Amino acid sequence: MGAKNKVIAGDYAGRPVKSILGIVQISTLDFKPRRIDKTTVESYELVTDEHRKSAASGALRGLVGNLLLGAPGMIAGALSAKSKGVYTIAIEFKDGKRSLIEVDDKIYKNIIKNCF
Repeated sequence: MGAKNKVIAGDYAGRPVKSILGIVQISTLDFKPRRIDKTTVESYELVTDEHRKSAASGALRGLVGNLLLGAPGMIAGALSAKSKGVYTIAIEFKDGKRSLIEVDDKIYKNIIKNCF
């Protein structure tokens, strides 16, 4: 299971977080996306970073391993599933709004780059 790529608490709760051409933004109801970059962010803090195995990838690899090598192959295949980073970040915007977001590797890297 991957990251939700959305605001999980605080201002903009439930709204999706997207990265388009490296620009990270929170989609808002008024159709004025809230950018996440050094012009809008006062501070941010990485709360957690988890690495979750892709369930679909693990199941497929396990099936192939089972076909090729039997039960030991199935176990090895399932365990070889790629980990996907899931990051929870607390953001305080310059206007005082605050959001807790959950994002994947791509969006996390763009946030770090854009807020530097």
